[in-house]
Amino acid sequence: MRMTMTCAALALALGSGPAFAQSGEITIWSWNIAASSLKATVAGFNKQFPDVKVTVEDLGNQQTFDKTLAGCAAGGAGLPDILSIENHESEIFWSQFPDCFVDLKTLGYTDEIAAKFPDFKRTELEVNGKAYAMPWDSGPVAMFYRRDFYEKAGVDPATIKTWDDFIAAGKKVMEANPGVTMTQADINGDAEFFRMIANEQGCGYFGSDGQSITVNQPGCVTALEKVKALKDAGELIAGTWDEKIQANKAGTVATQMYGGWYEGTIRSTSPDLSGKWGVYMMPSATADGPRAANLGGSALAITSASKSKEAAWAYLNYTLGTNEGQVTMLKEFGLVPSLLSALDDPYVKADQPYWGGQKVWVDILSTLPKVKPSRGTPFFQDADKIMVATQLKYLNGEYADAKAALDEVANQVAGATGLPIAP
Repeated sequence: MRMTMTCAALALALGSGPAFAQSGEITIWSWNIAASSLKATVAGFNKQFPDVKVTVEDLGNQQTFDKTLAGCAAGGAGLPDILSIENHESEIFWSQFPDCFVDLKTLGYTDEIAAKFPDFKRTELEVNGKAYAMPWDSGPVAMFYRRDFYEKAGVDPATIKTWDDFIAAGKKVMEANPGVTMTQADINGDAEFFRMIANEQGCGYFGSDGQSITVNQPGCVTALEKVKALKDAGELIAGTWDEKIQANKAGTVATQMYGGWYEGTIRSTSPDLSGKWGVYMMPSATADGPRAANLGGSALAITSASKSKEAAWAYLNYTLGTNEGQVTMLKEFGLVPSLLSALDDPYVKADQPYWGGQKVWVDILSTLPKVKPSRGTPFFQDADKIMVATQLKYLNGEYADAKAALDEVANQVAGATGLPIAP
């Protein structure tokens, strides 16, 4: 009787979940800093659930996606208990393999728990009354910059309000710091810069209803124009994920624009540069334009193949549904909480020594309510591959202008998806 009451009390403490979720083994697939963050929560989870063994496997982003698709296509064969899934790719899975994932509502994901997360994080995760995944982190975009490089050039980031301002500042920064490039983007293999600026300007591959193609709308045209302006000025050079980290360490880049989760990447991979990095808001197309966007952000899903579904739910609800779990990941690796209550945690409001005493989380998270929703849809991969290839040709001068390039993208996406191009 005492054991039953104890288990029930533990389940109640986590908000919900069956009392028999106290033992078992669960395996999670994830990648990079996200995997490290999940590992960081295990100790706290095991204080409440000591008989659940948690194993986090870092497969890398692309391999996690590929193996998840393959496992779902094989009826769940070889899949772990919990999967990390990026929000913008999630509808690919729900549309093709809805039976591959557990409806979390059957395990205790109540409306009360769901309401703890912002709507824009839940939109792509809940379909036809079912919740296929629980919101994890978000990626409010910020400019991570080297204070010392900017100061040497006499550049105050507070004066950088537009992309033209950024380009002008870049000339000064690069002149004052020989061998340093203003910024980097994986322009050979990703459309990350374009997608960030496009989201800022209220545009994306698809409309908010996911039923039309909007990639050639004015906001997207502006975004692509800005990417080319940066490249033509010699201030944006190609850099993969690993190359950016190496540039950060070597001190050969002055600015990295990324989702807020990149805070943890810089802090954990360049610990010796403490005090030399800072954060400011992304520039806009105009001086009074929007300065908020989102890049990235993931969710956790439980597979139907899991033999420890209750234990897996207990882990999700602790890690994502409690301030303790979410703030642990923020402290250790900079993953930005989607759990609204976690944003009031004292750590979020504190000066951050690594960042020169700046309250970086106050600055980064202040933009989150201003982010415009952006749908990935089941066709994100198709659209993104077309965009990456066309962007590269545009940057190499193969189109008359950005509108012509994006009209081509829209036509190709329409051919691949069957969706209409929005007027």
